[in-house]
Amino acid sequence: MTVHFIGAGPGAADLLTLRGKDILSRCPICLYAGSIIPPEMLAFCPPNARLVDTAPLNLDQIEQEYVKAHQDNLDIARLHSGDLSVYSTVAEQIRRLKKHRIDYTLTPGVPAFAAAASVIQKELTVPEIAQTVVLTRTSGRASAMPEKETLEAYAATGATLVLHLSIHVIGKIVPRLIPFYGPTCPVVVAVQVSWPQEKILRGTLENILEQIKNHPVECTALIMVGQALQTDNFRDSALYDPEYQRRFKSVSPLK
Repeated sequence: MTVHFIGAGPGAADLLTLRGKDILSRCPICLYAGSIIPPEMLAFCPPNARLVDTAPLNLDQIEQEYVKAHQDNLDIARLHSGDLSVYSTVAEQIRRLKKHRIDYTLTPGVPAFAAAASVIQKELTVPEIAQTVVLTRTSGRASAMPEKETLEAYAATGATLVLHLSIHVIGKIVPRLIPFYGPTCPVVVAVQVSWPQEKILRGTLENILEQIKNHPVECTALIMVGQALQTDNFRDSALYDPEYQRRFKSVSPLK
């Protein structure tokens, strides 16, 4: 018996990976978070699969689902939104699976920040503007931020900043970032990317709060900040320069 953790992607059912869909189609049990996993994705499960919405369950109850399935020798597909590598709560579940010596696999999914970048049609790393993307969050009820991981520390680098799980405190975030990025720095608030109700708010650090006041955001959203979100004035990467000597391709003079 194996528990298969699957990154479900940002929301749209057709953004589930082929591997994830294949695993989902052959597991007799599927655990999923009902508030952030679209019903359309559950259609990939076998017709007689047992579907368990974990939204109302605590970690102990989820653990018991794993233990019971292990006793019955039934594989579980465990759907998590986005990608498993960040803010997925997979780590604590794996710790409990190890305690029971239950096998598990991890299948990556499309991360929310990548889906948002596609929607706004921007690359988050632009030559000589920003070459680093910081994925972070603010302290919340679920867990506090480590002491050294502050917005100010990341903002000082000028990196493209992507904040998860923080839309409820954007009013406190903006004044902390302005001293580093400046008031005219572009901001994107991406709400439920790839869902039918997707909403994208574009602005700057000096006006994004007014936009949110006029278009309230109360659900899952990313806050993206950085000059890479708007600039068209940057040098081309040398990667495709005709004089650039690539490791596996010799320079061919243009005719």
